[in-house]
Amino acid sequence: MKIKFLGREYGLLVRDKLREAGYTLVDSVDDADLLVVGFWGDIVKKEMLEKPKYGALNVHPSLLPKYRGPTPVPAAILAGETETGVSIIKMDEEVDHGPLLAQREFSIFNYQFSNGKGNPTTPELLQVLWEMGADLLVEILPKYIAGEITPQEQDHSKATFTKKLTREDGFIDWKQNPEYIDRQVRAYTPWPGAFTFWKGKRVKILKAHVEDGKLVIDELQMEGKKSTTLQEFLLGHKDFTIPNA
Repeated sequence: MKIKFLGREYGLLVRDKLREAGYTLVDSVDDADLLVVGFWGDIVKKEMLEKPKYGALNVHPSLLPKYRGPTPVPAAILAGETETGVSIIKMDEEVDHGPLLAQREFSIFNYQFSNGKGNPTTPELLQVLWEMGADLLVEILPKYIAGEITPQEQDHSKATFTKKLTREDGFIDWKQNPEYIDRQVRAYTPWPGAFTFWKGKRVKILKAHVEDGKLVIDELQMEGKKSTTLQEFLLGHKDFTIPNA
């Protein structure tokens, strides 16, 4: 079984798992029996999808049709989701639109992350979901190749979409509640980063948490400076204040 893989960063977990499972990875889709896409970020042309005998499969870190598009994990964190998961679909020409082959749920609420149970940063949740997606793909591939899985059409009426993030998305609106800002900090780690402005300089809020209904800043970084704890920062900037924090 020859597979052409398209992916980068966290998607490479899928590539490595396919190798461990004994599949042969090839350089060209012309030589492949199957195309697998994970964390790719570019549109795959129709002719590439149709060349392999078994078509093209995509591993996606959300429970489709929810959170289609390029940023499902930051979107889930920002929305305060307590449950998410991974989906494997047979790709068609539309983004994250193809029929479902398998899904596996993941409880964010019950998982211990560095910021506490149920409080992941984007890199932490990506790591968990892509490991899960890689395992699920390897698990279902023999059944898919054998024709034992019937692809199920997604409920397109329930589809939600995410967008490519811009630097401006990280700007903190201090009128938002502390819980939302905490999620923003975690969702936009490491990029675009959650930030505010003070005396004309950008200040990134790197780590924070909510305590007694208030946002507590744990780590921040002034533009052009190294990151520091809030306590250390205040030693040199005694007049530093953030509204409602």
